[in-house]
Amino acid sequence: MSLHPRRTGWRFQWATIAWLTVVWVLLWGDVTWGNIVNGALLGLLVTVGLRMTPVDFRGRVHPLGLLVLLGRFALDLVRASFEVSIVALRPRYTPRGAVICVQLRSHSDLYLTMTAELVSLVPGSIIVEAHRLTGRLYVHVLDVETSGGVEKARQSVLDQEARVLRALASDEELADAGLQRRGRDREVASR
Repeated sequence: MSLHPRRTGWRFQWATIAWLTVVWVLLWGDVTWGNIVNGALLGLLVTVGLRMTPVDFRGRVHPLGLLVLLGRFALDLVRASFEVSIVALRPRYTPRGAVICVQLRSHSDLYLTMTAELVSLVPGSIIVEAHRLTGRLYVHVLDVETSGGVEKARQSVLDQEARVLRALASDEELADAGLQRRGRDREVASR
């Protein structure tokens, strides 16, 4: 299956145009006919005029894995926000930042991008560089001490990737990454 708009037909393009129109109106913060028409025209221009690179998606959405991914992401947001505020409010404390290299297990552009976005959205870490061909992410960590050290920060990124894969990847993609679904981990352990 491909997520390329030209390959999925007009139904997907109309949904994309509608979504872009909603985003446009929300950005302006005022529901007027002018904003709706301009949003629709801009959505049409973006959808038809800009070439989108094809994204191969061979997996499917796994509701339990998605729930775990979103729940843990929300928990990470709260925890990291608290940690960053502690670092910011400590008098005369200079955080020891670091840039770490994380070799991801998956070779999919989609999963690399999703992992990078989720890691960047959590306060205290940002993706400095992503190497598509090698599957490496270079992550800047605000404070290595608060993060529990370099290896713990690296493992945190790998855990995020595992949650993304368990939420969206096919069984073959999981096996290629050396992972299994959570339910199957328990089945294998009980044998």
